[in-house]
Amino acid sequence: MQVPLQITFRQMAASPALEARIRQRAEELEQYCDRITACRVTVEAQHHHHRQGNLFQVSIDLVVPGREIAVGRGQGLNHAHEDAHVAVRDAFDALRRRLEDYVRSARGKVKVHAVPDHGRVARLLPDRDGGFIVTSAGAEIYFHRNSVAGDGYDALEAGAEVRFVLRENESANGPQASTVVPLGKHHLPPTDSIRG
Repeated sequence: MQVPLQITFRQMAASPALEARIRQRAEELEQYCDRITACRVTVEAQHHHHRQGNLFQVSIDLVVPGREIAVGRGQGLNHAHEDAHVAVRDAFDALRRRLEDYVRSARGKVKVHAVPDHGRVARLLPDRDGGFIVTSAGAEIYFHRNSVAGDGYDALEAGAEVRFVLRENESANGPQASTVVPLGKHHLPPTDSIRG
């Protein structure tokens, strides 16, 4: 995302656990579209005095090239949303479906990777805050720490499996990964082709 994720809590105290879940779900959206410009999430407690619990309403505004995708505005209250985490899940599920529709409609106009490429970390360059991913074809793709989802860069090591979105014209030095999602090492065959 070009603009950092914005999270607002209204009529309720901020929740670190809920905020972490929102950040995780927002990062997952980049698997469906690597051209997300901004995302604003509002979690609001709907106080109803004749009820025992509060209901939560989650509104999300997502900005992509040429369009703003919004969910949660003007929707009726759902009693399942007495749990804020359920309200967040449902809002992000609805947003993901709308984002997938946007990607399908834009597919002919914009190069979008619906399924990210896979590779392994070939080597890290701590002095340059980056590293290289080796693809199954043996090509090396540069990535910067800012391209790694969440705080994943600090946990990366050579041989770790990653998903990445390739941007051909991102760097003067050749192809670069614009989004890198660490997957771990647990289920792939040995890394004979990794040079280091």
